[in-house]
Amino acid sequence: MALKLNASAVYSLQSLHMDMAANQPCDPKKLSISHIVDTATSLWNTTPRPLKTFPWNKTLNHFIQLVVDLVLAVIRFLAIPVFCTTSITEMSYCAHERKLYLIPLPFLVGVAVAGVLHNAALESSSYLKYAEVPWHLIALLTSFALLKFPGPYYPYWGRIFIPHMANGAILRTLWLLFLWFQKPQKPPENNHVDSVADSPKIDMVS
Repeated sequence: MALKLNASAVYSLQSLHMDMAANQPCDPKKLSISHIVDTATSLWNTTPRPLKTFPWNKTLNHFIQLVVDLVLAVIRFLAIPVFCTTSITEMSYCAHERKLYLIPLPFLVGVAVAGVLHNAALESSSYLKYAEVPWHLIALLTSFALLKFPGPYYPYWGRIFIPHMANGAILRTLWLLFLWFQKPQKPPENNHVDSVADSPKIDMVS
């Protein structure tokens, strides 16, 4: 009699466990994501119309532009003091190691590398010649700055050559930026040709 009761108890426990497993969701992540999506949809549907028609994307773009302008302003005012301070530190290290006479060599190499990369970028894309923002020069400046700042962590000869090569490249890039903003921005030749083609012809009556 006891064995029958134990068997029935085990059977009932197994059936209860199966029912609980059947009632559990198969993928909790999917259900949670669908629940979040449904909640967001219901909230959006109950949102007043003025909030729906508000130009959120335009406001976000203006906010991002404001943040970028502030960051660029801070970088512009701090770049020269930081550059001068780090350059003096690097020169003092070379003087301490009695390698001060080697500074012009990596400096000239950096100047040449920046010029070669600038010309290669202009040859690879004709739109850069007439772009309002010289993104290729900004990318070069950022790359050489990232190459310069880990200077104390380079090996011995790396601490002597790499920072000064980056200094030469940074100064050449800054000079190219200065020349870029000084030159008059001309429209592309294709646009000029298209404007001439689209303009109506005037018949000269003699």
